[in-house]
Amino acid sequence: MSTKVLVLNGPNLGRLGSREPEVYGSATLEDLRARCTSWGAELGLDVEVRQTDDEAELVHWLHEAADAATPVVLNPAAFTHYSYALRDACAQLHGRAPLVEVHITNPATRELFRHTSVVAGVATGTVAGFGLDSYRLALSSLAPR
Repeated sequence: MSTKVLVLNGPNLGRLGSREPEVYGSATLEDLRARCTSWGAELGLDVEVRQTDDEAELVHWLHEAADAATPVVLNPAAFTHYSYALRDACAQLHGRAPLVEVHITNPATRELFRHTSVVAGVATGTVAGFGLDSYRLALSSLAPR
């Protein structure tokens, strides 16, 4: 039986492939979905990838994960830096299921406003700066041992 994992993506990640490809690469959200599903299968994980530009929807998905004790890989995107609502929803996973914060780029090497993550303090861990492989590394950390 596979462990279910939600891979949740925040605003503008639906624009992967067309949004600043020099920063985020040329892979699309569908490419990310296919890779995460494949990587998950190799690791014994049943991966569901979702994306929204809506903060409330992302918060509801985190509530769903907390209620079901479902591990989460989360790319909060711009919400990383200021969404205390998202941070509080992430905190509800504590003690129930792991939460791995993930970023395609390394926020610490970018604009100053990107250096602070309000999510990091309630995440199990953070993987950043390895392109889409950040997701593979995050999923690997959730694989059954």
